[in-house]
Amino acid sequence: MSELRVAVLGVGIMGADHVARLTNRISGARVVVVNDFVPEKAEKIAASIPGCRAVTDPLDAIADPDVDAVVLATPGPTHDKQLLACLEHGKPVLCEKPLTTDVESSLEVVKREAELGKRLIQVGFMRRFDEEYMQLKALLDAGEFGRSLVLHCVHRNPAVPPSFDSSMIVKDSLVHEVDVTRFLFDEEIDSIQILKPAVNPGAPDGIQDPQIAVMRTVSGKHVDVELFVTTGVAYEVRTELVGEKGSAFIGLDVGLIRKGASGTWGGTITPGFRERFGRAYDIEFQHWVEAVRHGTTTGDYTGGPTAWDGYAAAAVCAAGVEALETGLPVAVDMVARESIPGA
Repeated sequence: MSELRVAVLGVGIMGADHVARLTNRISGARVVVVNDFVPEKAEKIAASIPGCRAVTDPLDAIADPDVDAVVLATPGPTHDKQLLACLEHGKPVLCEKPLTTDVESSLEVVKREAELGKRLIQVGFMRRFDEEYMQLKALLDAGEFGRSLVLHCVHRNPAVPPSFDSSMIVKDSLVHEVDVTRFLFDEEIDSIQILKPAVNPGAPDGIQDPQIAVMRTVSGKHVDVELFVTTGVAYEVRTELVGEKGSAFIGLDVGLIRKGASGTWGGTITPGFRERFGRAYDIEFQHWVEAVRHGTTTGDYTGGPTAWDGYAAAAVCAAGVEALETGLPVAVDMVARESIPGA
């Protein structure tokens, strides 16, 4: 495959950013079709890209014979139907999180993909492609810290849309730390509890913000996450890994800081997620394009997180929403991966 022809479904803030990314910064691919539930938006973007067309129906865009692969940046509730259409037409797809909006449909997508005998779905957990997270992962895999014991995380946004509610802090924000935990430790999360600190006076009425998530992995590792999405300040994502032989800190906008190392740090906080993770998105998409272009020989068209990773995150977040309501630890209910050959 000399050049990957891509359809981008959903050209809001994220999707439009991906169109620009594929057009200007990613090699080996070009956007040939765009779609959005606001047709005028898609038509405007299509008109700015040579050889690109706007297609009104998302399922028609997926089925279009000029399309080799699909990027889904559409609202979460539309994902299951669109993902199943991609599978039906045998087209690789990079799906922004969530995989789907509930555990049952996520599991159905995993099963349907497994029946095909090849991996077509990649989920957009871009932090796996962030250079600091990749560096931390490499140190962990090399045994630099001995046995990993604790992960401390901070996830802060300056503000959220008016439609945000307390459960979305779990499903839209915590979901990234869920995937980071699974990525760094290579194991599943088996329980979660959500603590409720005093509510930020600046938060919209009825929203429990901040929240503290406490997760435990199957081997007993502890993970705590401060979720604070109405700080009014800037965008902050920090992670500290504590092991038996040392610790490491990422997310200070100055690269990885190791305890005991010489040097200083400082500077300004990134204003938003695109500034913080812009390069990670670029790396993610380049990996995906290369994986898809070579997928016919490997049977794996993914360059990162799979449908299973999307399902696992959905299962943990479902337990997290229940924990938010009860205040108690909740066990994560997941099927065994071994029960789905090829997942």
